[in-house]
Amino acid sequence: MMLTKLMTITTPLKTEKLRILLDLKPTLDGYAGIPQESRLLFRGFRLLENVDVEGLIQHGSRPLKSAISSRSRPLTVSRQVNKLSKVVVSLYETPYENAFDEAVRAVSRYFARFLTRLRTMLGRPIRPGVFESELFDDFIWRTFFSKTLKPEDKSLITSARYRVFHMSRKLMHQVGLVGLRYSSTPLYPRVDTRGFDFFVAQTPFPGRVSRGTQLVVRYHDAVPVLMPHTISDKAFHQASHFYALQENVRAGAWFSCISEATRNDLLKIFPEVEARSSVIHNIVSHEYFDEPSSPSLVKQIVRNRLAKVDAFSTSLGAIQFDEKNTTRENLQYLLMVSTIEPRKNHLELLGAWERLKYTSNPALKLVVVGNLGWDCGTVLEKFRPWAERGDLYLLSNVPSAELRVLYKHAAATVCPSLAEGFDYSGIEAMRSGGIVVSSDIPVHREVYGEASEYFDPYSTDDAAHVIRGVLSAQGETVRKRLREAGPWVADRYTPRSILPQWEEFFARFQ
Repeated sequence: MMLTKLMTITTPLKTEKLRILLDLKPTLDGYAGIPQESRLLFRGFRLLENVDVEGLIQHGSRPLKSAISSRSRPLTVSRQVNKLSKVVVSLYETPYENAFDEAVRAVSRYFARFLTRLRTMLGRPIRPGVFESELFDDFIWRTFFSKTLKPEDKSLITSARYRVFHMSRKLMHQVGLVGLRYSSTPLYPRVDTRGFDFFVAQTPFPGRVSRGTQLVVRYHDAVPVLMPHTISDKAFHQASHFYALQENVRAGAWFSCISEATRNDLLKIFPEVEARSSVIHNIVSHEYFDEPSSPSLVKQIVRNRLAKVDAFSTSLGAIQFDEKNTTRENLQYLLMVSTIEPRKNHLELLGAWERLKYTSNPALKLVVVGNLGWDCGTVLEKFRPWAERGDLYLLSNVPSAELRVLYKHAAATVCPSLAEGFDYSGIEAMRSGGIVVSSDIPVHREVYGEASEYFDPYSTDDAAHVIRGVLSAQGETVRKRLREAGPWVADRYTPRSILPQWEEFFARFQ
């Protein structure tokens, strides 16, 4: 069995292939955005012939059980399996332990920050353990990858090797930030990455890597620093982002930014990394493509995916369609796909949609797909009267096959954000045969190009005017142009287009 070989492994064996350790912590955080990009990038790296990639498993807030380490005494196969099984359990709850182990765990948790800081000051690295997925392929697939990838990718993904970092990401940030009491340059834990050529982190990484490993920060956006009023847990997230980023800059990291707009924001904060930063856009999921579907499916999807939201005085699950208006004809609706949080600008879209309903498009519905984020109370309060009368539908947990249908048959997919790093929803809509209207911000102009119409994200009047123009009878020429340009623009973000850019990026270091 493969597990019997684990005790002979100390560090990854050097091969002719590039050895890459890829941060998978974000895959536990949801469906879209950074979690989606993390899954797609891991899949993409697995497809590269000259790359041997392993995934780093880490929880955001809870410690995990340590995986297999060759530095401990040899274990029988059964004890190795039990140890790895406890890693799985620890992702959800505390595994059973004997009295001594429970006492050690209790003391370690109580003094975790102090002990980790002491270890950091002594220069002792923290070693990720080996997690062989041979017996735990269901766990690997459904926990980290199935939200984005297709079932046919399962063998490709679960045949890879994974590493487990038992310390939570939050604790790493806390260890660094506690150093602000004594210095403006916090000291972060060192991670043993010996044998890997690159460690690719999906956010500013609160740690230092081994000599011989190049840290690459996949930089998504500077929102926690430049727009801290729009984020949750503002003080912690602003500080954790800025000081981890500062440490990465100081340590010589390279920055792979997901758009030129994001790179420009990075250089506003740290202009000294201009020569160590470049742009590689996100990969769009291969789950989005244009296929024939009936517009009548939209009603079924809306009924089945209505979110249960306590903020609404009546249950959305009890809403019935107005049979007189919607049975004989298909729904006409605007679609927005995004987590509900301040910078996504739901209220601006709501205001524009209301103006259209009051004037030129009284039958127009609004379909919002997304989970509840932070500071969403005001948005939900504004949604409530429209939801209760059956004009606004808030959906959640919509699989990609159904989202393709919603994108394709929407009057338009609207992307009204005030700030984004990339914004997947517009590209997904284009890939699915839909048309896009978006806020006039630099990243949308860069990513969507000629395949979108644009409006001022701070002007309800302008948003209503632009959307009305696209939806009107006179807008047929515009709609035709957008539908034709969409697939051509979206093709820029397929693996076929993006993966060669990663190969070129890594080649710079050879």
